[in-house]
Amino acid sequence: MHRRWHHADESERRQWQDPEAVLAATGLKPGSTFMDIGCGEGFFTLPAARLTGPGGRVYGVDIEGEAIETLRRRAAAEGLNNLELITGKAEEALLCQACTDIVFFGNVLHDFENPAEVVRKARRMIKPEGKLANLDWKKEAMSFGPPLSRRFDEAAAISLIEPAGFRVESVKDAGKYHYLIIARPV
Repeated sequence: MHRRWHHADESERRQWQDPEAVLAATGLKPGSTFMDIGCGEGFFTLPAARLTGPGGRVYGVDIEGEAIETLRRRAAAEGLNNLELITGKAEEALLCQACTDIVFFGNVLHDFENPAEVVRKARRMIKPEGKLANLDWKKEAMSFGPPLSRRFDEAAAISLIEPAGFRVESVKDAGKYHYLIIARPV
């Protein structure tokens, strides 16, 4: 994955993206099982672990082992023990069958080598009543984020999600720079 642009300072990123609000929009609640594919250093993973609480489970997967180790240290420092963190390619990540309430892609679907395969794997991991949440950059020119040529607009993302066995439930703005697609298994 080509994610050099992702390493923005977290406090700076919080000025234009509220992870707790995004997670609330996905329907994440205490006791949920949440899978953050392409989790990086945990911008969404840690708030998800706090929100799901001790009765929940949060999985984080990222290709960058250093990011996973940073996330592991941050979770330990907060005393969060409801996380399972895995270093690996999203295209190869099949952690379970029908075990998770939400599979979440936070600004990463456009980064994967084979995004269609990643979404197909997500479909296999989501419970029948679960959902996929894809948060991504609007395909608009801006001074930060991935290059415009790498971004997926909503239609491109939907063209990956629906053929994998999902029905798109909603497409909404998620702040000034992002959109959020919620889809359910069919």
